[in-house]
Amino acid sequence: NDFFFCISNINSFFSLCLRLRFCGLRALRRTTGGRRGSGLTGQDANGVPLRRSKRGWMWNQFFLLEEYTGTDKQYVGKLHSDSDRGDGSVKYVLTGEGAGTLFKIDEKSGDIHATKRLDREEKAFYILHAKAVNRFTNEALEGESEFIIKIHDINDNEPRFTKDPYMARVPEMSDIGTSVIQVTATDADDATYGNSAKVVYSILEGQPYFSVDPETGLIKTALPGMDREVKENYQVVIQAKDMAGQMGGLSGTTTVSITLSDVNDNPPRFTKTLYEFRVPESIEVGSAVGVIRAMDADIGQNAEMDYRIIGSDGPGMFEITTNRSTQEGVILLRKPLDYERKRQYSLRVQVENVHINPRFYSKGPFRDEATIKIIVEDVDEPPVFERASYVVEVKEDAPKNTAIGSVSASDPDDKNSLVRYTIDRRTDMDRVFNIHAGNGSVFILRELDREENAWHNITVIATEFTNPRQISRVPVYVRVLDVNDNAPTFATNYETFVCENAKANQVIQTVGATDPDAPLGGHRFFFNLAQEAAGKANFSVHDNKNNTASILTRRNSYSTLQKSVHHVPVVISDGEFPMQSSTNTLTIRVCTCDRKGNMKACNAEALTARAGLSTGALVAILLCVIILLMIVVLFAALRRQRKKEPLIISKEDVRDNVVSYNDEGGGEEDTQAFDIGTLRNPEAIEESKQRRDIVPEAFYPPIRRPVLPPTRDNNGDVRDFINQRLQDNDSDPTAPPYDSLATYAYEGNGSVAESLSSLESVTTESDQDYNYLSEWGPRFKKLADLYGGDDSDRDS
Repeated sequence: NDFFFCISNINSFFSLCLRLRFCGLRALRRTTGGRRGSGLTGQDANGVPLRRSKRGWMWNQFFLLEEYTGTDKQYVGKLHSDSDRGDGSVKYVLTGEGAGTLFKIDEKSGDIHATKRLDREEKAFYILHAKAVNRFTNEALEGESEFIIKIHDINDNEPRFTKDPYMARVPEMSDIGTSVIQVTATDADDATYGNSAKVVYSILEGQPYFSVDPETGLIKTALPGMDREVKENYQVVIQAKDMAGQMGGLSGTTTVSITLSDVNDNPPRFTKTLYEFRVPESIEVGSAVGVIRAMDADIGQNAEMDYRIIGSDGPGMFEITTNRSTQEGVILLRKPLDYERKRQYSLRVQVENVHINPRFYSKGPFRDEATIKIIVEDVDEPPVFERASYVVEVKEDAPKNTAIGSVSASDPDDKNSLVRYTIDRRTDMDRVFNIHAGNGSVFILRELDREENAWHNITVIATEFTNPRQISRVPVYVRVLDVNDNAPTFATNYETFVCENAKANQVIQTVGATDPDAPLGGHRFFFNLAQEAAGKANFSVHDNKNNTASILTRRNSYSTLQKSVHHVPVVISDGEFPMQSSTNTLTIRVCTCDRKGNMKACNAEALTARAGLSTGALVAILLCVIILLMIVVLFAALRRQRKKEPLIISKEDVRDNVVSYNDEGGGEEDTQAFDIGTLRNPEAIEESKQRRDIVPEAFYPPIRRPVLPPTRDNNGDVRDFINQRLQDNDSDPTAPPYDSLATYAYEGNGSVAESLSSLESVTTESDQDYNYLSEWGPRFKKLADLYGGDDSDRDS
């Protein structure tokens, strides 16, 4: 019950060998057990006959070439069972991957063929199952057996590089064998079978500069001394070939772009040994005099350089800095140039690389030197003053045209032009000063006053005669010296009062003095009473020797009736030369004071002074008060002129109107409704109740007329009451200007039934007992509380 498979493929020697081997085994004669029996081949040592068992051959793997190009279907192998007697009763069945589509079997012979061309790179093997069944009964004659069809590889894929192109960098001047980059190529063919996937690398372009390892694909430098400054970029073409590089193998190529990176192998060099610059002497300090540049074949940081001055015939006059963006040396001026003093300078400048590679010291030195000549050119310069500023002093009593000082300027150029002096009138708008145009003497045009202006700041202009556009300016500060020409006066405006009950020798005021002069030793003031007032004075002056004086009383009491204001003349003099003095009058008011000396009453002028209000302030306050009063009066007048609104506004001015009140009110609790009890009791009307239909202009006392007491059965009193009120309204000047009749419906005589109205409940006494409401339950508790109380409670 075993399967025997044979494969036949003339396209492969290996498969042919397999066919010969296994087909030969099928030809062997085998003795089967069971239904076919067994053949005796001998006996063992115990005499037991040996029985030869049936050998079952199992074929578990087929080989099939990929990419078959023949016109016939490709033969895979043959399926055969011992049960097959050749009578067509055995049916061979094939299942599994590709069965029926890629692989088909002849049901009678068991031959298996491939229907399509197969690619090992898509699928390397297929697993199938085979069995033999009885064609008529469909019973299995053999058990299902599994086998594999493996696709045999052929060289149908060329090597492919992982990148195309490759980018690489290697330093210039690298040694031979310096690694650059490794390239990699892959082959989709089977690497375990033959040489179809064995790749060998070779270089097609890029020799003799670079080489490649045949097995690893590592690219290395092959030539020493490759200089980036000579050639920077290289294009290298690498080939990968399978079949170990043998003839007939497939190949692929890639490009490697190799760039030489820079190293500092070149020193900086000046293009000239001598540089010459011409600059005017008027150039400002800090300005650039010139720019130099050394050339370096390197790039980036390898080309960075520093400049410095190593020698100069003008120390400190110049400095050189490096512009990092352009690698230029900028020469800067540090001190002013003067053509008349020095007309030429010589500098020795050195340049050197910042980053030096020790590997290339042998190519050095990495520095260079050059000479710089700076020629100063003459410029027509403006006049120069001897000083940056001038300070002169003059006394304030100096007469006009007095010379107070002089300025001097000269032309710094070789021609030494004459100078003309003027005053900048923008600094002397009042024309207080003038200057001599030839010698620069400054003098005053009018007398000065230190107290008005202690300092004068003017500007003097110096101009060349030959070139008026060349001008210079210098400030002149004039200080005015003080002269004692002002008399001292009171330090402030004193407002003094004396009490009527003052005592003799009582200090009522301390006064001080002020003087606009400014003596060097400070002020010293002297105070005394004027001689003309010394004999009849009511007050005395005491000098405190500290630039103040005390005003004292000379008698015990003063009277406002006799004299309310006293004037005390005080003479104040200074201690300078020439001495200046002035008489200042102190005004003293007489006021009424208490025992402690506090002012209680004084005349209006004195009170105003004590309050600290000036006359102008009082006038302003008075005007404000008058304006406010006028606004109030105007507002009141406008209110009086407001017209009264009519009681009834209508398009048809009807004079006779009947107002009927016949609506049903809210009972006794309705305080807005009309209470007819008032008609029965006119005496209950409030005395002060006024009409609400108009605004009364004057109040008139109500007119009282005797009214008959009301009775229960007689309603005539109501009629009398209405008539009386009608007469009152007719004679009332505050009544409306038209007739208005108000009717009040009421229940009168002639009614068969008793009156059900509660209008009389307000004015009549009732003896009804409401205590029974408390027995009706909680719902009537509120009524019981209102009406069921004692008479004393109700009265209260």
